[in-house]
Amino acid sequence: MAQVFVSIGSNIERDYHITQALDALAAHFGALRLSSVYESEAVGFDGDNFFNLVAEFATALSVGELSRLLKQIEDENGRCRQGPRFSGRTLDIDILTYDQRVGEIDGVELPRDEILKNAFVLLPLAELAPDEMHPRQQQSYATLWQAYDSTKQKLWPVEYRWRELALPSL
Repeated sequence: MAQVFVSIGSNIERDYHITQALDALAAHFGALRLSSVYESEAVGFDGDNFFNLVAEFATALSVGELSRLLKQIEDENGRCRQGPRFSGRTLDIDILTYDQRVGEIDGVELPRDEILKNAFVLLPLAELAPDEMHPRQQQSYATLWQAYDSTKQKLWPVEYRWRELALPSL
């Protein structure tokens, strides 16, 4: 079984779509470990604020199979793929890491470069797995977050409940 970290984000009907994503992931993979939910301003376009979090789970699916399943979950939640790359989203689920795999695997670049670029990915990942090592950088996510210029992107934790759990559910 591979250990996987995925980022989950939404800025359209955020509560509904984040809950739908978590329900679908739990249905497919069982136990999830979840970061806090963070609200952040849209990056790369003018739009409503996003809710973002990171989930960890184990899977026997290959990288390609997992990627297809995540796209299916997005599509089932009204994800529009015809618009500009940087635009509002009902749901965005991206594979951040798959074990310690590096490189392009089944059309997915691992680890995802957004880990190092976006506070809304790195902070929840550092919270969830502070001692885990970034597969390329060979530094812990806590260390990477400490070195990150957090003035570049504003984000803040929000209260969020899923299945009667207050997140984070570490």
